[in-house]
Amino acid sequence: MEHIDVAVIGGGQSGLATAHTLLRHGLRPVVLEASGRTAGSWPRYYDSLTLFSPARHSSLPGMPFPGADRDRYPHRDEVVAYLTAYAARLDADIRTGRRVTSVRRDGSAFEVVLEGGGRLTARAVVAASGTFGRPHRPALAGLQEFTGQVLHAADYRSPAPFTGHRVAVVGAGNSAVQIATELARSARITLATRAPVKFATQRILGRDLHFWTARTGLDTAPLGRLLPRPPAQPVLDNGRYRAALAAGQPDRRPLFTGADAAKLIWPDGEREEVDTIVLATGYRPDLPYLASLDGALDAGRNPRHREGLATGVSGLAFVGLEWQRSPSSNSLRGVGRDAERIARRLAAHLARR
Repeated sequence: MEHIDVAVIGGGQSGLATAHTLLRHGLRPVVLEASGRTAGSWPRYYDSLTLFSPARHSSLPGMPFPGADRDRYPHRDEVVAYLTAYAARLDADIRTGRRVTSVRRDGSAFEVVLEGGGRLTARAVVAASGTFGRPHRPALAGLQEFTGQVLHAADYRSPAPFTGHRVAVVGAGNSAVQIATELARSARITLATRAPVKFATQRILGRDLHFWTARTGLDTAPLGRLLPRPPAQPVLDNGRYRAALAAGQPDRRPLFTGADAAKLIWPDGEREEVDTIVLATGYRPDLPYLASLDGALDAGRNPRHREGLATGVSGLAFVGLEWQRSPSSNSLRGVGRDAERIARRLAAHLARR
C-alpha cells in the first residue's frame, strides 16, 4: 500500500491552493480529484456565470489572475482556464479520476479508499471537495406535490430550454437573481423569496466593493467562529438587477405556500400553472467519504471544525468551507489564506509526531 504525507481530497480551487501551501511548508501532498480535470466545479456552472469579484481580487496564492483589465469580472470559462494553468504550474502530485469513497483511521494514520478498490495511507487528510456535489433542496411547502419539473441551480446551464415557459426561481442570492434575470428575457419568470431581495452596491466611489472590504479588513475578519450559521449574502449589483426587478423582469413574489399538481399556490390564493421550479438555494459541504470517520461530521453531515481544523479527529482539516474563517473563505480571493493557516498547523502537527 502506498504511504504519503497528506491526502488532499479535491482538485479545484481549494485543493490546489492547499497543495501550494503544503509544498511551501515542506510537505508532499497528493491531490485526489474525482473528475478528469483540475478545475473543480467551475466547468459545471451555468454558461453565463461571471465572478462577483474583479480579476485583481480573484487569485490563488502564487499566480495572479491573468489579463490586462484587472477590474473586469471574469467569465466562468476564464476561471476554468486559470485553474487548469495553475495546476499545470504546481509541482504537486495531482491525480485525476480518483474518487475517494471513504477515509478511515488506520492506527495513527488514515486509510484513504478510492473508487474501484485502490487504497493509500496518509499521515494527514485535507477535505477540499467543495459543495457542488450536494445541492441544498429545502423542504418547501408543496414541493413534493408539485408535478412539474423541479431543478436545482446546479442543473441549470442556459435559458434556451425554457423559452416561452412559466418558471419560478426560488432564492434571493446572487445566483438566483442572475439566473432569474437571464431567464426573464425569453420566459415568464417569478423570483420567489421569503423576504425582499437585499442588494449591495457593487462599485463605490469608482472602486469595486471588494477593494473596500479588503481595505477595511472585513474580507479577512475571523467572523466564522462567531456565527452559528452563515448569514445571507446581499446581491452585488451595479444597478441592472434592481432595474430588472423594478420592471417586473423578473417579478418578485413571496414564496408559494403549496402546490396542486402543476399549479403553485401563491400567498394571495392565486393558483397558477408553472412549468418549472429552479431552486437557487445553495449547497452544503459534500463530504460523504467522511461518514464512517468518527467525530468528523455532525448529525447533519456538516464538518465539525474550528477555522478548518477538525475538532474531533487529529490530523484532519478542511479548506474551502463557506465562512470557514472569514467572509472570503470559499472564494478564489480568500481560500489561499485559509489554506496557509491549515498547512502551517498540519506541518506543526506532523513535526510533533
